[in-house]
Amino acid sequence: MTMPHQKKVLAIVLAGGEGNRLMPLTADRAKPGVPFAGSYRLIDFALSNLVNSRYLQIVVLTQYKSHSLDRHISETWRLSTQLGNYVASVPAQQRVGKSWFLGSANAIYQSLNLIHDANPDIVVVVGADHVYRMDFSQMVAQHVASGAKATVAAVRQPLHMADQFGVIETDPENPDKISAFVEKPSSTPGLAADPSQFLASMGNYVFNADALVEALHVDAERLDTKHDMGGDIIPYFVSQGEAGVYDFTLNDIPGSTERDRTYWRDVGTIDSFYDAHMDLISPVPVFNLYNSEWPIYTRQSVSPPAKFVRGKSNTVGTALDSIVANGVVVSGGIVEGSVLSNDVYVGTSSRVLDSVLMDKVNVGEGAVIRRAILDKNVKVPAGAAIGLDAELDRARGFKVTESGITVLSKGQLVPEPSDAERALSAANLRLVPDAVRAATENWPELRESVDRVAEVQAAAVGVDAQGKRSTKAY
Repeated sequence: MTMPHQKKVLAIVLAGGEGNRLMPLTADRAKPGVPFAGSYRLIDFALSNLVNSRYLQIVVLTQYKSHSLDRHISETWRLSTQLGNYVASVPAQQRVGKSWFLGSANAIYQSLNLIHDANPDIVVVVGADHVYRMDFSQMVAQHVASGAKATVAAVRQPLHMADQFGVIETDPENPDKISAFVEKPSSTPGLAADPSQFLASMGNYVFNADALVEALHVDAERLDTKHDMGGDIIPYFVSQGEAGVYDFTLNDIPGSTERDRTYWRDVGTIDSFYDAHMDLISPVPVFNLYNSEWPIYTRQSVSPPAKFVRGKSNTVGTALDSIVANGVVVSGGIVEGSVLSNDVYVGTSSRVLDSVLMDKVNVGEGAVIRRAILDKNVKVPAGAAIGLDAELDRARGFKVTESGITVLSKGQLVPEPSDAERALSAANLRLVPDAVRAATENWPELRESVDRVAEVQAAAVGVDAQGKRSTKAY
């Protein structure tokens, strides 16, 4: 009895994106290298999905400010070379002409030596900056069974978001076959099964290796092309009648729940990046990081465990509805609805509310941070206010999005607060955290005690019962 032929698969991760819409978080690093969820980098999701799918020959194409990304890959993603497995970071090398990568398709074209050397039957191409879980082996199985030369992974999205994605329209007679691929149209027909939704490209593709190589050569010779996988290569296969679609809702992940099994988020903007963090911290999260049956791997910090201790005047240090990474110290401050990365310090009576703090952010005594993203190494002076006044934030050079999220870049200087700014932060120090307010809503005697604790927290940095700051505190 002969064994069926096992398809050989090479995975290519496109990690050369500049990420302008994520500025200033991408001012000093590539978009896939942006920290996420306290302990991870964005690229860890793509690589974890590939490794969990048992695809262990992976190349990562990098270009824009890739040093920290390359270092993360080399320190974290070490597979057994004895068994022929690898995750290799490959920079732009000008192998074809004197230009750098001109687009995602051109990146692969300039790196065709990788495909020739690996000699795979199938090439899986994925983006490096989305948050999701996916078993690519199920997509590859459908691709092989369908006979298509190219297959695009698709996620269902509300119809009003069609102008934000590459839109996949399918053949009415064969819903697994793509009839049209349109980049960010103003409108598109709804699905037959659900007219309120459409199929959006996830930026994940499966190709027959020989067909992909041929398509890349054709694209390289054209003048009317942007050398883009979604904008040029997939439409090429659609025009040949050789492109199929894989519906992400069919993907079955071990340990997933109905709430998070089809979760997929493009974190290409500050607002979506922030929202993706907020998705993680609810008691029943929209995306569950704690699924041990399909783990998300990353480099493990050598920092000590997180610690929550009392500060001055025995102020309580606590975190509610939050994620805190190794090395975090909350010393008499209150953290609520936030994500704190490695080695963050939160000082006495300070407040961190609905925010994302990256590695080694230091929050001084009595400072208040609300709806903000602080990149690594930012030091917030005592009594400072961030995210409480958009005009004040802009005047200090901080970015503020239209939705009101304040963003500080890596190591950005926060000036010493003025008297007016200290008064602004002081007015927020006696506020009872939302989670505590909800828990004590029906217990007046407990609420009175909680209010008293809030007063003690404020008084520890010189704020009186009316929320005014005493000058002697500083």
